[in-house]
Amino acid sequence: MKARVVAGIDEAGLGPLLGPLTFGASVFASDDAAAVRGDLWDRLDGAVTRDLKRDRDRLVVADSKRVFTRNPRGAARLESTVLAFLAQRPDGAPETGADLVRGAAGEPAADPRDLARHPWYAELPARLPQWADEGLLRLHAGRLERALDAANLRFLSGVARVVPAGELNRSYAETHNKSKTVWGVLEELLVHLWEAHAERGLVVFVDRQGGRAHYAAPLLQAFPGADFACLGEGPGRSVYRLVTAEREMEVCFEERAESGALPVALASCLAKYARETAMGAFNRWFTALQPDLAPTAGYTTDGRRWLADAAPALARAGLPRDVLVRER
Repeated sequence: MKARVVAGIDEAGLGPLLGPLTFGASVFASDDAAAVRGDLWDRLDGAVTRDLKRDRDRLVVADSKRVFTRNPRGAARLESTVLAFLAQRPDGAPETGADLVRGAAGEPAADPRDLARHPWYAELPARLPQWADEGLLRLHAGRLERALDAANLRFLSGVARVVPAGELNRSYAETHNKSKTVWGVLEELLVHLWEAHAERGLVVFVDRQGGRAHYAAPLLQAFPGADFACLGEGPGRSVYRLVTAEREMEVCFEERAESGALPVALASCLAKYARETAMGAFNRWFTALQPDLAPTAGYTTDGRRWLADAAPALARAGLPRDVLVRER
């Protein structure tokens, strides 16, 4: 398969008690099939790195759990990576938090009606960047543009799909299964990538969560008109091919895919940035109701602490539980 487009998908916030689940997807293209199947860290070495210590002169593209730390430098590092790549899109980087959550035209995004049920999304940043120095960010974006040109690569798309707690809980009520709910969002992204990019041949790397090794059945259901082949299934990697007269896509589900595929590492950063931006809005909205309330990242232990501490704010807000606390 001489694919000329490569994409990566990853998620952030699968386990928390509060806040959204977020997915990221990144897409690169080249006229040279070898360029997209090669090591993109190596090809973009003039602009990107996996080394956290080089974040002053390079964009750090790695697992977001490494890129982001809860301090000013870690936040700026994550934001610089995400916004410098998004600046390469035809429509440029998002200018506000709402632009980030809504996504570019035609990309998967949360239904505005779902967002409206969660009033803190009105507190998304009015201007981006939030944490990174604008001048340094412009330098990073310019260096990245030159590195992409030198490598004969184009950055086509960076998707941040935010799934608010209310949308998650509604899906859980329908599927009664967390894995099926997560697959539903992943399927949405795969179908989008297929329709938008598979005409030139597309390879998608997906970071695999949990022990699942078999994806043939849900892929066949998602792409009923495509010829299907399983190229291998194993404990660490499962690969499938979908083909029609107009499109061809190879999907590789791989454990720790962010370590071997830059598009997945970047997708991880996109997902994390979207979640952290959403949680910032969450904390601002509730702090306005209760100024002494300590913020939360939403993970289980601290989420329970926050729910207890936030009792006065929650009483004032009068929100239904399903938009606040995840059922699974």
